[in-house]
Amino acid sequence: MGLKMALLYGGQSSEHEVSVMSAASVAQAIRGRIEVLPIGISKDGQWIPGLAPESLVERGCFEVSGGHGAAADADRIVQNRNGFLLGYLRETVDLVFPLLHGPMGEDGTVQGLLELAGIPYIGGGVMASAAGMDKEIMKALFKHHGLPVGDYLVFRRHEWEKDRARICTAIEDRLGYPCFVKPANMGSSVGISKAHNRAELEAAFSLALNFDRKVVVEAFLDGYEVECAVLGNEEPRASVPGEIVPGAEFYSYEDKYVKNDSELIIPARLTPEQTAEVQDLAVRAFKAVDCAGMGRVDFFVLKRDGRILVNEINTIPGFTKISMYPKLWAASGVPYPELIERLAELALERFRDRPRGRKA
Repeated sequence: MGLKMALLYGGQSSEHEVSVMSAASVAQAIRGRIEVLPIGISKDGQWIPGLAPESLVERGCFEVSGGHGAAADADRIVQNRNGFLLGYLRETVDLVFPLLHGPMGEDGTVQGLLELAGIPYIGGGVMASAAGMDKEIMKALFKHHGLPVGDYLVFRRHEWEKDRARICTAIEDRLGYPCFVKPANMGSSVGISKAHNRAELEAAFSLALNFDRKVVVEAFLDGYEVECAVLGNEEPRASVPGEIVPGAEFYSYEDKYVKNDSELIIPARLTPEQTAEVQDLAVRAFKAVDCAGMGRVDFFVLKRDGRILVNEINTIPGFTKISMYPKLWAASGVPYPELIERLAELALERFRDRPRGRKA
């Protein structure tokens, strides 16, 4: 393609290590196809150009820091004197691939920075990214667009600190046990707990509130976990669905990235009618948050009656070798390197379609 792409990875969220693994996989896959400028972002917010994520993974180090032999001009870029960073990127690369999972990267913050700089980037825009990150807003949009979702409640930190007994009673009356307690703005199952009683519920709130001021509590859904990848801009299409069989009680962070003992079944064990419904709902969920480029939509298929409920959308899905998004597209006839090239094309297409009258 003759393109040069900046690859942003690492970041300040608790999903830092997952981002490093995703970036290493992408960099390896497109070697010789797209020229890459890797830029690692440390947990304290330093931008370090020239730091290849593959080198970190090879050494078994999954944390970005300034002591790994960054490029010679790193100081100029990290200091961002007189806007040098944005000017440097705009003059040097054709587009940016922000592989920053979680807050301060997947939530619209970096997307807004790139919008201001007039630099094309892969993935959803500011609004889609922010809505996709915030489970409360995401679910409200899904409901507004007529998508089926499970029952849930949302609480703020100040409410919990003021009257936790009232909140526990409200959850028990409305959702019952077991239930899932999640930080509203987090991914990769970070900070999530399954509560079976009040003591576990209180502990789950304490954990979730370490990651966010808002907590989403979801009713337990006895169903199969199914995921579907979406690719495109104005006319997105869905992949074949895949099914996750967790190795633990639920698909936790440790189950995903540490033990790696969950089972991925592609295609999912669905009827043709269910497959078509999942694909239709995936595209509708993608459009509901006005996403672009890529997105992975997660579902529950209830064991009792086969009903399909939308759980969430991930606007920057994992791109590690074990991640569902690239696996689903590979099973749908789009190999990993070709998928990244297609995402680059979609980013440039979306940039060309920016609001009329806006200066580049």
